[in-house]
Amino acid sequence: MSGPTARDVMDPKPTVLAATDTVSKGIGYIMSGRFRNVPIVDGRGCYLGVFGVDCLLRLVLPQAALVEHGLTDISFVSDNLKDLRRRLHEYEDKPVTVCLSDEATVIRPDTPLLETLLVLHQTRRSVPVVNPEDGCLVGVVSYWDVGKAILAQEV
Repeated sequence: MSGPTARDVMDPKPTVLAATDTVSKGIGYIMSGRFRNVPIVDGRGCYLGVFGVDCLLRLVLPQAALVEHGLTDISFVSDNLKDLRRRLHEYEDKPVTVCLSDEATVIRPDTPLLETLLVLHQTRRSVPVVNPEDGCLVGVVSYWDVGKAILAQEV
């Protein structure tokens, strides 16, 4: 008999974005669900990466702040919220793949529960659960999913 796994605590029907969805739609999901990232899948439901707040911040920051070995102090820049909104607006109709990050740690559905929790703790963000046979997303493990599963147990 094997112990509990990621499958036992994952959300098997997570919010996802299609590769063809717009940045605007991704922003809507992030804001309404208070997500840090949302998985992006292809037409078959296979995992491509995540769309997340890290990229959204990159889209609104001045380019000079993002250049490798660039500015470390941008206190002299006087951008206001309207400037940031204007910068973000330039990307809203583009596909979410402009913000696709494939650097997120993924786990398998049979990843042992404690290893799953360790990955969740170390990455500090929801963890995509990917079927190793076909690369398709089968779920997501979030703090909320784990908390709900633990609190549902009898003491």
